[in-house]
Amino acid sequence: MPGNRTRKSWPSHRTAKPPRRPRPFRTATATAALLALCATAATLTACSDTGESTSAGGNVVLRYTWWGNPDRAARTQEAVDLFEKKYPGIDVQTSFAGYEPYKQKLATQAAGGDAPDVMQLDYRMIDQYASGGVLLDLGKQRTVLETGEFEPGLLATGKVDGKLYAIPQGRGTETMVYDTTQWKAAGVELPKPGWTWTDWADAMRELADKTGKPGGTDPGQSEDAFEIWLRGQGKSLYTEDKRLGFTADDLTRWWTFTDKLRREGAVSSAEQTTQLDGSVENTPLGRGTAFSEMNWDAPASGYLALVPDGISLAPMPSNEDGTPGQYFKPSMFMGVAADTGHPKESAQLVDFMLNDREAAKIVGASRGIPVNESIRDEISSDLKDFDKTIYEYQAPFEGKLNAPPQAPPSGDSALQTTFQRDYDQVSYERLSPREAAENYITEAKAELRS
Repeated sequence: MPGNRTRKSWPSHRTAKPPRRPRPFRTATATAALLALCATAATLTACSDTGESTSAGGNVVLRYTWWGNPDRAARTQEAVDLFEKKYPGIDVQTSFAGYEPYKQKLATQAAGGDAPDVMQLDYRMIDQYASGGVLLDLGKQRTVLETGEFEPGLLATGKVDGKLYAIPQGRGTETMVYDTTQWKAAGVELPKPGWTWTDWADAMRELADKTGKPGGTDPGQSEDAFEIWLRGQGKSLYTEDKRLGFTADDLTRWWTFTDKLRREGAVSSAEQTTQLDGSVENTPLGRGTAFSEMNWDAPASGYLALVPDGISLAPMPSNEDGTPGQYFKPSMFMGVAADTGHPKESAQLVDFMLNDREAAKIVGASRGIPVNESIRDEISSDLKDFDKTIYEYQAPFEGKLNAPPQAPPSGDSALQTTFQRDYDQVSYERLSPREAAENYITEAKAELRS
């Protein structure tokens, strides 16, 4: 697929300097909703979360859980309140938590046969929960759940063995976030559409040569960055039958490429890279020890509070022939428990959160840019701050990226950790890229067979 080199211009997608203090979600309803929530980032317990999904007072009661921050919770609660007004026979008990506590709690609930009626799901949860009989086949709820406005490729990511178990809520894409002012001050040409991995590496070297500071975080530890590089060559992390889509030779080339840059000081050192924990605060860019970082676009908002002069979003590098490996990925999904006592009402809640225009304006881009195409266009003029930045960053990619891959097999969650651990061995020069790659391939094949 050709790259984006034919475009005559590319928005810089620069944000203004971040405000001195966070801007709250400024609606009275949202504020009241936030105060009413008893959930915290450490628990998955809401005020009314009794663990039951039964009828109370003649109404159907649904449990709906998600992960996120207080802003997302306030917006979601306001949308749920609107749903209850439009469907007065349904009461919704809500709860939320930070991602890791949420993931652990949901796994416990699912294993105990007590999954919530409606739940937020990560890409890597779908195969595990669908194969384990936790999720309802939403294809059987077509009378109340509309998906006609969804891009087919994105919708297909929620399918397992041909059945639709999850619906994407928002979409994101990977980006290279960089400190705009510091990059310009270094006198290095800014990233532009169609740049290649060679161009990116040359920029990292030039930044390091001119400033004595690494150009960016070492991407060798990132399975996500490796996937972008791999897709640019027409390959994939996994095949349709849930096996590895690449070889030890492929991984050796990737780790040799990134290891050389680390040895040259063009990207972050092993000591810096091994401090990564999923938060932006502990990245080299967040700590001010590097100029750039590869991340997904929505989480990149976290850098605003850490980079004094603001950030810009650049496209991911393409293959040398211009083929982009970048793709639109569902930021998260909604699913329904297979054993819910109220499948129709649960599907109605999913449909409302994804397709109701009033709900869409409330939720905004807090879960990524909406996947309903007409709603996405409708709310674009109302987006503000970093939501607008993300929308403008994604807009030039419309129709230019290959379809996203299917949901990864359940073993991928464990393999992400294995990927990082094996590259740590390369970073600390305990193993060669070839040795580490062969170790990874052996473990990955065993994990995918289990």
